[in-house]
Amino acid sequence: MNPGKYMKEVVKEGKRIRWPKREELWPAIAVVICITVFVAIFLALEDLTAQNIINQLKQAFGK
Repeated sequence: MNPGKYMKEVVKEGKRIRWPKREELWPAIAVVICITVFVAIFLALEDLTAQNIINQLKQAFGK
């Protein structure tokens, strides 16, 4: 495929996109931020727990 035709097709598809309105966008952004914060906290707690378990195993087996 030649680059010129490809770019024309990209522009054509870009015009067909239905972009969300602000009223739809802000709740979606809030959901993404809440999920991101929840997952970050969950992964941090999981990491701390795993670190604690590994340290206890090191102490138990004398290393």
